[in-house]
Amino acid sequence: MDTSVFISKNFSPKKGKIICESPSNIALIKYWGKYGLQFPINPSLSFTLSNCKTKTSIDYSPRLKRQGNFDFFYDGQIKKSFENKIEQFFERIFPFCPYLENLFLKINSKNTFPHSSGIASSASAFSSLAFCIVSIEKRYFEGMTEKKFLSKVSFIARLGSGSGSRSISGPLMIWGENEFHPGCSNFFAVNYSNKIHQIFKNYQNTVLIIEDKVKTLSSSEGHKKMIKHPFLKDRINQAKKNLIKIINAISIGDLDAFIKVVEQEAMTLHALMMSSEPPTILIKSKTLEVIELLKNFREKEKIPVCFTLDAGPNVHLLYPEKYRLKVMKFIEEKLVYYCQNNLFINDKVGLGTKLL
Repeated sequence: MDTSVFISKNFSPKKGKIICESPSNIALIKYWGKYGLQFPINPSLSFTLSNCKTKTSIDYSPRLKRQGNFDFFYDGQIKKSFENKIEQFFERIFPFCPYLENLFLKINSKNTFPHSSGIASSASAFSSLAFCIVSIEKRYFEGMTEKKFLSKVSFIARLGSGSGSRSISGPLMIWGENEFHPGCSNFFAVNYSNKIHQIFKNYQNTVLIIEDKVKTLSSSEGHKKMIKHPFLKDRINQAKKNLIKIINAISIGDLDAFIKVVEQEAMTLHALMMSSEPPTILIKSKTLEVIELLKNFREKEKIPVCFTLDAGPNVHLLYPEKYRLKVMKFIEEKLVYYCQNNLFINDKVGLGTKLL
């Protein structure tokens, strides 16, 4: 792809302020392994969430000589530990947003969910930040179409967090080239929601917080290990085949087929980590106990609730809205015991990032 289409003209904005919020997302077809500048080794597909989100405000003004490009605040406090990652992000996006070199940004960011909850906080954080940055550009170039705006936001978010590219709109997003769905790109995610059956349009996501700790393996390190994984080619083929299966299931409302693919993808992700070199085990015994209880509940009650996992021990439950009360009763009676401090988070599919 010719990325010059995302290079804006340089200009010198005056003072201003942008506020937006962006949700996290939950991958159904997992993205695991990247190359180059945040390119995925396989296509991925995700539900955009609604309640688990990051709110970001940027106060921008002309940058003075010898002044840095930004100060970053998390929940009102200077957060030095995040600065290196954000500085790397800015270095990557300067060629596409040259006006940023003329600006000083005061960035304030806050999550509606715990940072280490197993919800993709980097996805919501960088998609929110990218949306604010490209919105500054849109203010000065009013001819920017909505399609180009959203594509550039996803493109910029990807340079901070690969999965962040999928949080821009919703409820269903695909990121990564594949021969089955023309228009999909490794450079940005595309909205695939015109293919979604009614039952999935208000799908529920409850996150069981099995352990609220920083992971022993960062996602970035895990992605790097995948490049030399002995099952790399098999995984790429599996992801492409599962993408076809799940899109078909979502388009016709086939819950059985949906559940089968989602749970296989979740377990494959952890199998890949455990078979990498050196092996990494992020799943916990409580995670497996919850999965067994869930399967028994589904079989006994005939309720189409399934699980998925991110790169950690916490369990995401996915289910149609009409079963919400029954699933919540099951969680409160049987599963809350396995949650750290009895913590679980209720969410549902959403429509993506927006200005406030």
